[in-house]
Amino acid sequence: MAATVATAPAPQLDALFLPIASGELRLPDDGRVLFLRAREGASLRAFAGPGWLCAQSFRPFADELCRAGMTVGEPAQDDRFALVLVLPPRQRDEARALLARAARHLQSGGVVLVAVPNAEGAKSAEADAVQLFGAVHSLSKHKCRVFWAGAGDAMDTARLAEWEAFDAPRRIAGGYLSRSGLFAWDRIDTASALLAAQLPHDLVGRVADLGAGYGYLAAQVIARCPGVTAVDLYEAEARALEPARVNLAEAIAASGRKMDADVRWHDVTTGLPHRYDAIVTNPPFHQGRADLPGLGRAFIDVAADALLPHGRLWMVANRHLPYEATLAARFAHVRTVAMQEGFKVIEAVRA
Repeated sequence: MAATVATAPAPQLDALFLPIASGELRLPDDGRVLFLRAREGASLRAFAGPGWLCAQSFRPFADELCRAGMTVGEPAQDDRFALVLVLPPRQRDEARALLARAARHLQSGGVVLVAVPNAEGAKSAEADAVQLFGAVHSLSKHKCRVFWAGAGDAMDTARLAEWEAFDAPRRIAGGYLSRSGLFAWDRIDTASALLAAQLPHDLVGRVADLGAGYGYLAAQVIARCPGVTAVDLYEAEARALEPARVNLAEAIAASGRKMDADVRWHDVTTGLPHRYDAIVTNPPFHQGRADLPGLGRAFIDVAADALLPHGRLWMVANRHLPYEATLAARFAHVRTVAMQEGFKVIEAVRA
């Protein structure tokens, strides 16, 4: 099954490369460029060369970059570049940490170049860049703000260290480890908590958590279902993997049981490598501002394909989302277990 992802942000990419296209900024003579939260698109293909490194933690977007022939990966801690491109996220702590990361990978005399849509906090992002770098050059185009700054004496090194720390995993309510920018990163999501409260205690065998985030649902499965012997977590955002591994290990330790566990950086919509006795999920239905209910339907299809003949799907979704037709087409028995606070919990059984 092909991945279901939002379309590439063409206006934002076009805006990002304007200072280079106009000649206001030059590409480095050594050809080495770091692109943080890179996205594939025509503007990138027009300028990128062999020395470009694209960092992207969201698996579907990373796969798009790979298919376009880009080098995708993470820079070494001491790697420095004359040009660092940034497409910041909307969550401010995560965005500030990304600006600090860009500054750390900037060589002396280098430039950080950033583009942010006006509707996604462009003014705040530019103000943050001024706080960190001391001064910026900027322009507006394609309903975006583009700004750039150089590494110099004006950089606020204390703020740099403070903002770098925003990316570190931290404890939230319930004692779970999370990280800024993840879905519901600073709390236990209401829908996931509702699903956890409805989980039956008789789930057994091997269970998968699709779109696991920092691992709350998987931890609840371990705590509530003593017959579960193995748990696999699938999550497309690589920044969630470290907290998920810690939360999973702590849940297993608290249960006093031995069980197999795995946390994978994976695009669920491409299918699963194993078969399962049960699957739990709070499937995504949007990416950024793009509403993509097809993502939830893709999760249902993948779950149906991956469940054993007796397998059970337990999912939660916004009440208004039209998943019932997909569920009825793929499962023999479907029932709504609970409807509360705008959400619905559904059990679907293969046979």
